[in-house]
Amino acid sequence: MARILITGGCGFIGSSLALDLTQRGHAVMVLDNLSRRGSELILPRLLAQGVGFQHADIRNAEDVDKLKADFNCLIECSAEPSVMSGAEGDEARYLLNVNLHGALNMFEWARRRKVPVIFLSSSRVYPYDRLNACQFKETATRFEFIDGCPGVSADGVSVNMPLEGVRSLYGASKLAAEFILKEYAVQYSLPAIINRCGVVAGPWQMARADQGIFTFWMARHYFKIPLAYFGFGGKGHQVRDLLHVQDLADLVARQVTALIEKPSDFPGSIYNAGGSARSTLSLKETTTLCRQITGHEVPVTARITDRPLDMRWYVTDNGDTAKTFGWAPVRSPQDTLQDIFTWINTHATTLKGLLS
Repeated sequence: MARILITGGCGFIGSSLALDLTQRGHAVMVLDNLSRRGSELILPRLLAQGVGFQHADIRNAEDVDKLKADFNCLIECSAEPSVMSGAEGDEARYLLNVNLHGALNMFEWARRRKVPVIFLSSSRVYPYDRLNACQFKETATRFEFIDGCPGVSADGVSVNMPLEGVRSLYGASKLAAEFILKEYAVQYSLPAIINRCGVVAGPWQMARADQGIFTFWMARHYFKIPLAYFGFGGKGHQVRDLLHVQDLADLVARQVTALIEKPSDFPGSIYNAGGSARSTLSLKETTTLCRQITGHEVPVTARITDRPLDMRWYVTDNGDTAKTFGWAPVRSPQDTLQDIFTWINTHATTLKGLLS
C-alpha cells in the first residue's frame, strides 16, 4: 500500500484518480482549494470512500508546507485547464500562478521530502501552428492526416515532435513546468514521470466548451441546448482522440507502482497518454453519436471564422507508454460517451445548472 498525495484532488481527473487508487488499497489524501465549480459535489464522494482531504492552495507555499504527513508519491494534477485562459490577457497571471508557480511549490515540497512525482501535463505542449501546417485530406465527416510533420504520423503525435512553435499560454505553462521538473529530477535525484495527456473525458467532468469538449457536447445534447461548429469551414470535421478517465487511472496506478519499486528508472521521463488512433472522433461524428445515445437532435450552426489556438487534428501516439507500463486504453469513444450520458441522466437535476 502506498501513501499518495494528489493535488487538484477535487477536480475531474484528480478525484477520479483518488477514488481509483483508494479502491486499489492505497491511502490517498487530496489537496484542493475548492474554487472549481462542482468541487462541492465531488468532495463528499471522496470523503465517503475514505479519501483524506486537506484544504490548501498550491499557489501559497505556506499552505503547501503545512503538509507534514509521510507520502510515497505525489500526483500533481492541479491546473487551470482551459486552453483559452489568458488568450485575451485578462487571466494570464492567474493561469501562470496556478500552472507554473503552483507546480514549482509542489516540486519544491517533493524535493525537500524526497517524494517521487507524477506530473499530469498536456498534449497542448505540442505547437498547434506546426500541427495545422501538416497535410490533411477532408472526408465526408473528418480531417485525416497525410504527411508533412516531423514526429507525427497517422498513429498520432509522438513525444519526439519538435516543440518550437506556438502552443497557447496554457500549453506554455505546462511545458515550462515540465522543464523545471526535469531539472529537479536530474539535479536533485528526484524520481519523476511526466504524462502529456490528450483529451480526457468521463463522468464527473464539469465541462465547458474550452475544457472537456466531449462531455460538453453530450451535456448540450442531453439538455437540448444549441451548438456551433467553429472554424475550419464550420463543418465540425476537426478531430481529437479521447481517453476515458478510467483508462488514465489504470495507467497512473501502474506508474505509482513502477515509480515506488524502481524510482531510478524515471529521471523525469516523458510519456504520452491519450486515446490513440483507435479512439478518435470529429465533432460531426460526436454529434451523430450524441444524437443516437440521447435521442435528442439539437441545432448545430456553422461559424466559419477560424479561432486562435484551435487545431484541425490531434491524435496521441502513446509510443513508449505502452511498452514501459504494459498499458493501452481499452474503452471506445462510444463507451465513453455512454458513460457520460448515464452519469448526466442519473444526476440531471443537480447537474443542469452546472452543465447547461
